[in-house]
Amino acid sequence: MNQDFDAKLFARCGINCRICVGFFGYTLLGERQTPCGGCRTREKTCTFFEKNCEHKEQKAKIEYCFDCTYFPCENLKKIDQYYNQKYSISIIENFTFIKTHGMDAFLKNEKEKWKCPTCGGVFCKHTNRCYTCAP
Repeated sequence: MNQDFDAKLFARCGINCRICVGFFGYTLLGERQTPCGGCRTREKTCTFFEKNCEHKEQKAKIEYCFDCTYFPCENLKKIDQYYNQKYSISIIENFTFIKTHGMDAFLKNEKEKWKCPTCGGVFCKHTNRCYTCAP
């Protein structure tokens, strides 16, 4: 499995697709599925951005939600709160770090943060499991 942490795997809404259960080829119920290549690699656009963004007029102007004039908007705050409570991940903090330190520094930190101490694989944020060690 690809162990790279790449900006192409960081979704417009701030989710790191590289640590998503779908990227590993599983559902949240543990069923096998075709692995997702990440939000930016699919023909479809970002689900959050398309369904929940109130400022779609900014779509052509931004690469990430933090580029938006309205950052952080109320909808992004809601998804941030959900991810923070459920997975101890703050999308807004991630964005703030990227704005201050850059994407390369963020990805370097993510690679260390989600690295499996046993095999060097990547932990899934949704299941807190390494699919390299224990598929």
